[in-house]
Amino acid sequence: MTKHSILIVDDIQANLQFLHSTLIKQGYQVYSAINGKMALKVAQKKLPDLILLDIMMQGMNGYEVCEHLKADEQTRDIPVIFLSALNETFDKMKAFSVGGVDYVTKPFQVKELLARVATHLALRHLQKKLVAQNVQLQEEITEHQQTEKILQKTLKNLRSTQSQLIQSEKLAALGQLIAGIAHEINTPLGAIRASIDNLLDSFNDAIMTLPQLSQSIVENDNHLKLLITLLKKSKDSSTYLTSKEKRILKRTVQQKLSNENIAEVSTLANMLTYMKIFDVCEECDELWPLLKDEQAISIVKAARNFVSVRKNSENINLAVDKASKVIFALRKFAHQDASGEKTEIDIIDSIETVLTLYHNQIKQGVEVVKHYQSLPPVLCYADEIHQVWTNIIHNALHAMALNGTLTIEVTRSAENQIRVSFTDTGCGISSAIKARIFEPFFTTKRRGEGSGIGLDIVKKIIDKHQGKIEIESEVGKGTTFKVFLNNYRGSEK
Repeated sequence: MTKHSILIVDDIQANLQFLHSTLIKQGYQVYSAINGKMALKVAQKKLPDLILLDIMMQGMNGYEVCEHLKADEQTRDIPVIFLSALNETFDKMKAFSVGGVDYVTKPFQVKELLARVATHLALRHLQKKLVAQNVQLQEEITEHQQTEKILQKTLKNLRSTQSQLIQSEKLAALGQLIAGIAHEINTPLGAIRASIDNLLDSFNDAIMTLPQLSQSIVENDNHLKLLITLLKKSKDSSTYLTSKEKRILKRTVQQKLSNENIAEVSTLANMLTYMKIFDVCEECDELWPLLKDEQAISIVKAARNFVSVRKNSENINLAVDKASKVIFALRKFAHQDASGEKTEIDIIDSIETVLTLYHNQIKQGVEVVKHYQSLPPVLCYADEIHQVWTNIIHNALHAMALNGTLTIEVTRSAENQIRVSFTDTGCGISSAIKARIFEPFFTTKRRGEGSGIGLDIVKKIIDKHQGKIEIESEVGKGTTFKVFLNNYRGSEK
């Protein structure tokens, strides 16, 4: 793990030596400067994680040094703690207005000094992490935009290389998917935006109350104990509660707080519930005396801010993962192989790609049951096989009106073929319609809902692969489509 680095600036050698020795013993990497000009050079070259800056120095004083640091883009975000002797005139408002985050008085109290240093280094670490996550988010957004451009280019290529009949069906399928895909992307992006707003609010609140929190922790060990206990219990809790369960828990906590004659009952109950201190009423008896302290509300609020930063960071990671999965599936689906040659694909992965794109429709009321047998890659035209799964899955969802069960099985048949079956619990197909199901332009859908060429295209693609497709159906019970593909690979083609 990389050591935290600290720059000490003081024109009194004894102070430099004391601070240097104290901080080195704590495992920090320490740089020293005896005046303002030297401090600015060291800060620009080393970019320390924290600066301890004396105010009264010959030449450039501490206020001026801090103003220069905050004016430099490289050093503006480095936290500065001012050092001031008790007998010196110290303008606290000016110290904060020029960019300082805290101050320590001389002669130094080692425990207080180290506590403030540790606190601001921890906040600096959180700040860097937040910046990195924002950069990652911007990269994800850029990648999404690039993917959209790739999709547009792919669609343009399809228009120029495929026959008008097949192309119109492809575009129709994509058109039906786009709204759902946009929803699947916009949902995590909205969650990311909300989480960033919450995270920044909590972070800014934590910064504003940091001097008071630091002083409180230094003066009272019970305050530190309360803060650490709350953070630990919140981190250890993984229980998920519904809104109703949260309301019940909140009322229970409020009652317990009232019974213990603890002030600010409603505010404390809200924050404890948010932090998932779920066992507060049964196994946390040691908390009650701590919560009775008049400063407890500010300590709990600080803990809530730290927990909010963690929870919202986790929410951002989950949302980015979800959006990335959809984008990856869309990119794979939209990819066009211009070579016109067969390639080896994973049949299960191919089906999962289509299911991902249909997730917005499926989640409305369709249960997908999967029975997958581990199989080797299959040599085929990947883009066309994707279209087969798309048309069959789309028809199944339509037949069930987005409410039912879709069972997908992938196995090896007795003839050493790959067999893929899709069984829905929809309305079923009569014998008369089943006999015409693969005819071009034949459809049972209302005008404007289908072209009648989807299953015709599926049949032509399967024939091109020297496979076969079968249908079994019973009115009122559902339909099964079975696709058989030859298990050709590599030299076997």
